[in-house]
Amino acid sequence: MPRLPGRRRTAGRVTERVAVRAPQLHLALRSFCLGAFVHLGRCLEEGDELRFSFAEHAQRAGPAFYEYRPLVRSFIEVHATALASRDDARLALGELLREPAAAIYARSDAVPSAEQALFRTVLSSLLISTAEACGGFDWDDIAFDRAYAELEASLFGEARVYAAAAPLVGLSVVTQIELGGSLRIRAADTAKDEPAFSWPEAQGLLPPEWGRAADRYCVVELERGLRTGEAPPDAPSELADAVTAMRLATAAPVATGPAIFERLDSRPFGIRTSLPIAAAQPSGEPDRLDSFRAALARELLSGLVLTEVDGQLAEALDRWELSLFQDEPSRSEQLRGSLAALLGESWALRAAVLLEPVSVDRRRLHASLRTLDSGEEASPTVADSTRRALVEVLRYGDRPALLDSLDEVLLSLRQAHGRRAAVSNERLPSNLFRSRA
Repeated sequence: MPRLPGRRRTAGRVTERVAVRAPQLHLALRSFCLGAFVHLGRCLEEGDELRFSFAEHAQRAGPAFYEYRPLVRSFIEVHATALASRDDARLALGELLREPAAAIYARSDAVPSAEQALFRTVLSSLLISTAEACGGFDWDDIAFDRAYAELEASLFGEARVYAAAAPLVGLSVVTQIELGGSLRIRAADTAKDEPAFSWPEAQGLLPPEWGRAADRYCVVELERGLRTGEAPPDAPSELADAVTAMRLATAAPVATGPAIFERLDSRPFGIRTSLPIAAAQPSGEPDRLDSFRAALARELLSGLVLTEVDGQLAEALDRWELSLFQDEPSRSEQLRGSLAALLGESWALRAAVLLEPVSVDRRRLHASLRTLDSGEEASPTVADSTRRALVEVLRYGDRPALLDSLDEVLLSLRQAHGRRAAVSNERLPSNLFRSRA
């Protein structure tokens, strides 16, 4: 049958011609994928093993269906070095480097060169998508065209979706928790997170017992839209702020994994290193983030912006967080410095008034804080009071104004105490002090 105008035949089928915005790039990437299929098919003929997964699809009525799926991703990753050294891969990388729209994919903190970043994020990802749609390494133009169309939509679209996820330990959730600022906590989704966690670079970058322990199945995720030409956000800093807010709200030993896994338009994009303060896990018992403390964490996260204009607040927060990882006497010294930076020289009195509404409790807390001020080791009560003081200051939103309010309360208490003492002395017998003398 003659070939129809505007159409082309593929594997016995007639399909619509795909509109291509970058014909030269399309040709180079198609040639790479075709060459990779030939190379990988030859590896199979020579005895390399392509493993399969066995999936069950249950139905409400009738028997279940079972599906064997080839694990082409892991097979391609094993042969990635050989594929990257091929001439068709170098030609495809040259076209990508000449395409301004692909520049965002050339940025990666996990690899030393733009060529390696482009191979992993574009060439390898396109090859995997095509092979998965083909169900192996029998070429199908339709499968490639669909995968390439998704790539072009990401390259030349007006907006992209950036996501960065890190494993979360020390905390569990019942349902997805929105923290604000495009940040959330959710249970890890095997299907959604597998492309990031299954990269060869990811081996050994997940926390121990990840996915098996009760407090090691969640991820903290940043997801944000990017306009054309807009750089990705500073994910390590934003995820570290989320960890700080959760530590303040729950007192749980919250931490991320050592690596942050990035995606761009659902494509593996990069692996970045978590900030050390966020990746180190404090001691303590794991906890669950309920709705009340989730709302508090959300409020504290929005309040952390105050540290950008208030150096004393930033120092107090840094010292408190460092104290979580130190032994005595450094731990007590950090807590002492944190309270002094937060509340000033009279921090013991101010903290007692700030945290306790009842006079008896104020006196008890003030006595504990005085022991820290005198150079003794911080008790668990004092350590937790430092955390609570930071929470109250962040919630108030204006540290200098709060200090003025605390001083007004302290002055009122002293004046009231002075008046009560004067009245009591007037009522005493006139010869009482003389007889004692």
